Amino acid sequence: MKITDIRLAELKIPLRTPFRTAVRSVDHVEDIIVEIHTDEGAIGYGEAPPTGRVTGDTKGAIVGAMRDHLIPALMGRSVEDFNELLDLTQGAIQHNTSAKAAMEIALYDLFGQMLNAPVYRLLGGSGAPITTDITISVNEPDEMVRDSLNAVSRGYKTLKIKVGNDAAKDMARMKAIRAAIGNEVALRIDANQGWKPKEAVRLLNEMEDAGLQIEFVEQPVHQADVEGLRYVREHVAIPVMADEAVYSPRDVAVLIQQNACDLINIKLMKTGGIKNALAICALAETYGVECMIGCMLEAKVSVNAAVHLASAKNRVITKVDLDGPVLCATDPIEGGAIFNEALISLPDTPGFGIKHITGLRYLS
Repeated sequence: MKITDIRLAELKIPLRTPFRTAVRSVDHVEDIIVEIHTDEGAIGYGEAPPTGRVTGDTKGAIVGAMRDHLIPALMGRSVEDFNELLDLTQGAIQHNTSAKAAMEIALYDLFGQMLNAPVYRLLGGSGAPITTDITISVNEPDEMVRDSLNAVSRGYKTLKIKVGNDAAKDMARMKAIRAAIGNEVALRIDANQGWKPKEAVRLLNEMEDAGLQIEFVEQPVHQADVEGLRYVREHVAIPVMADEAVYSPRDVAVLIQQNACDLINIKLMKTGGIKNALAICALAETYGVECMIGCMLEAKVSVNAAVHLASAKNRVITKVDLDGPVLCATDPIEGGAIFNEALISLPDTPGFGIKHITGLRYLS
């Protein structure tokens, strides 16, 4: 199976409601889709969201990295040389993790199709269903309460609450949500780097003292502030998760060695794809650190790949935050994982199971 063409396209999908965090607000998914075509008629699909405020990867940067570096490195190569293709993808350009992730996802898709097996089986998994949380965007407390009650009415047992854009309101937000939904629903909070270390400690201890039962806090301080992350972990009882601080296995090693976090959030768009994500899983399992699999604001192609990884590595990936597709108002992607609100199931189809995507605008 030989790579004969690689095409790029734009995919735009409206969201059910605007997605707001401490660092951005958007109302559409706008991603770059990769199609790798072969001489046997197979197509591997990948996807990259431009998240410049997080990864530094803008739409132009993703397209440029693919056209100028990744596509030339892969054209004409054989899918049978799979590990070499992964090495070529990672070595073709520095950084640009979202572009690399999209290309890797498409390569894994083709590899599974070539072997007539779903990717989760290639990774050693059974394809067992997984359950995700759902994100509640940061807004005024009463609006967040309405969104939380709506999510609970749809069957979600775990909510991830966005905070961090206004410390003075964060306590009021959490108190109002907990009072509205009761104690049977798990609450996670994500500050998206929005707090200073001492501010985070004060707020988290207040939440603990108020009995808000916070499962964990995600990236409370700036991604480069490893010392600040450790400070928070040492001064609060709520477990601390590293997210934006984690891109590579090396990052994870530093965080573990510095005792800076309790949990690791793996996102394919930060790791550059599945290969590095697997290395992080192995490292975390070695040190007994649990992981969550997360996503950016992505459509189903790339989130589908994360579902396969989570299903295959459920001994170390014990928490799931893969709600991107259910935040979308429509689903133009045929095939792949089935997102039934919180429950995500995987069909037994080769590769990642994507059959067709409607509404693509191909880039010349």
